[in-house]
Amino acid sequence: MIIFSPERQSKGIEGLLAAAAIAGAIVNWILLWRADLVLSHYDAKAHLVVARRIIDNVTPGWQQIGGVWLPLPHLLHAIPTQLDVLYRTGAFASIVSIVCFGAVTYATARLVILATGSRIGAAVSAALLALNPNLLYLHATPMTEPLLLAVTLLAVLWLTEWVPLNRVAVPTRLGLALFAAAWTRYEAWLVIAAALPAALYASRRMDASSTALVRRAWRLAVWPAAAILLFLIISRITTGAWLVAAGFYEPDPIYNGQLTKSLLAVWWGTHQLTTRTTELVALTGAVVVAVRVWTRRADASLLVPLALFAFAVLPAYAFYQGHPFRIRYMIPAAATCALFSGMAVGFLRGRASMILACLLVGVTLLQSPPWSTTAPMLAEAQWDRPASEGRRQVTSCLMAAYGGEKILASMGSLAHYMQELSRAGLSIADFVHEGNGIIWEFAMESGPRFHAGWMLVEEQSEGGDVLAQRIRRAPGFAQGMTRICEGGGVALYRREP
Repeated sequence: MIIFSPERQSKGIEGLLAAAAIAGAIVNWILLWRADLVLSHYDAKAHLVVARRIIDNVTPGWQQIGGVWLPLPHLLHAIPTQLDVLYRTGAFASIVSIVCFGAVTYATARLVILATGSRIGAAVSAALLALNPNLLYLHATPMTEPLLLAVTLLAVLWLTEWVPLNRVAVPTRLGLALFAAAWTRYEAWLVIAAALPAALYASRRMDASSTALVRRAWRLAVWPAAAILLFLIISRITTGAWLVAAGFYEPDPIYNGQLTKSLLAVWWGTHQLTTRTTELVALTGAVVVAVRVWTRRADASLLVPLALFAFAVLPAYAFYQGHPFRIRYMIPAAATCALFSGMAVGFLRGRASMILACLLVGVTLLQSPPWSTTAPMLAEAQWDRPASEGRRQVTSCLMAAYGGEKILASMGSLAHYMQELSRAGLSIADFVHEGNGIIWEFAMESGPRFHAGWMLVEEQSEGGDVLAQRIRRAPGFAQGMTRICEGGGVALYRREP
C-alpha cells in the first residue's frame, strides 16, 4: 500500500526529467525554426497580434485584451511583443512555451511519484510527453495550450499535495495557479470545477470537520471565482456580452447537434495525438486510481488528478454546438493520457512494470515518433501555408503603393495576416479593426472610403469575414474602393482618387 505523504516522497527525479524535457524542447524549437514552422499556425500569429495591440494601436488600452480569448497569455506577452524582433519571430512566447513544457513534465512526474512511488512510472510519463511530436510542436509556439497545461497541472499537483496536510490555509502558489488556470483557457474552468469538489471529498474522507470543509471550500474557490468574475466584467465592457460563445466561426454540420459523433471526435482525436495503446493503458490506470480512492481512505487525494479528464468535456460540447473540428483541442487530453499511463506502469511491480513501460515507449516510437513530419498537429499547423504563399502577392501589391494610409481589416479573420505584414514594416496601429470600437463601427456604417485608404477582405475562409459578407449583402458598401489584386483568399481594395 502506498502511504500518500508528500513530505516523504523524493523530488529528485522530477527535476531531472523536467530539465531533460526543456533541453529536448529547445532542440525541437531549433529544428522547427529552420523548417519555418514555429509560426505556421494561424492562431500562433493571431495570439501575438492580440498581445501587441494592447499598446500598438489606434486606440491602445486595456480594452484591447478583448473578450473571446482569456487574457493571461496576452498579458504575459504584451510588453515583449512591442519589440519588433520578438513580435515578428514569436521568440519570447516560444521561450514561455518551452518553460511550460518543463513545468508540465515536472508536475506529471511528481503526480506519478505521489500516486505510486515509482520512478519508472514517472520516467514513462515524462517520456510519453517528450516523445510526442504534437506536444513538442505546440511547446515551441506562441499558442496558449502550453500555458494551460502548465498552470492546470501545477494546480492539480499542489491541490493533491495539500489535501493530506489537513490544513485550512491555502498556499499562495496554489491559489495563484488556480487563478492563472482560470485566466488562460476555458478548459481549465471545467477541470477546476471537478478538482475542487474532489479535494473537498478527499478531505472529508480524511476526517475533516464540516466547519473545516466550508472554510477550505471558500479559500479555494475564491481564487478561480475572482478570475472568472473579472474576465466576465472585462468581456462585458469590451464586447457588450458577458461571455462570447458564438459568432466567431462557421457552424460545422458534421457534428452540430450530434452528441455521439462529438464524443467520438474527442476519442478519435485523442488517440490520433497519442496512440490507441497509450489511450487504453491510461483509461485502465484511471480505473485503478478510482478503485484505490474508493477502497483506501489514505489514497483519497488521488481523486483530484482524475479531474483532468474534464479537459475532454469542452471540445465535445464545442463540436456538439457546431464548432469546426480542431485536433489541437484534444492536446490536453493527450497529456492526461501520458500522466495516467505513467501511473498504470507505477502500479505494477518488477518485470510487469518494465514490460508495460517498454511497450508504451516502443509503440510511441513506432507509431508517433518525435521526428514525425506527418503528426496531426503539424498537419493542422500547415493548413494556412498555401494561403500564406498566395497572400505574398497581395503584400507586394499593397506595399508597392502604400503611403501610410489606414487599412480597414477584420482582426477576427485576418489577425494572422496582420502579423505577416509586420515583416513588411506595418504595425497594428496602421489598421482599423474591430478593437477600435466606434471608429470601426463608423467605417462599417458609412463605408471604408471615409475612414481608410485600403481595405483587406478575407473572402474564402469560413464563408468570408464580416467585410466580405457586408459587400455581398450591400455592394454599395465598397463604393469608392477599387479592387486591385487578390491572393490566398484575400482581396485588396484601394480608395479611388
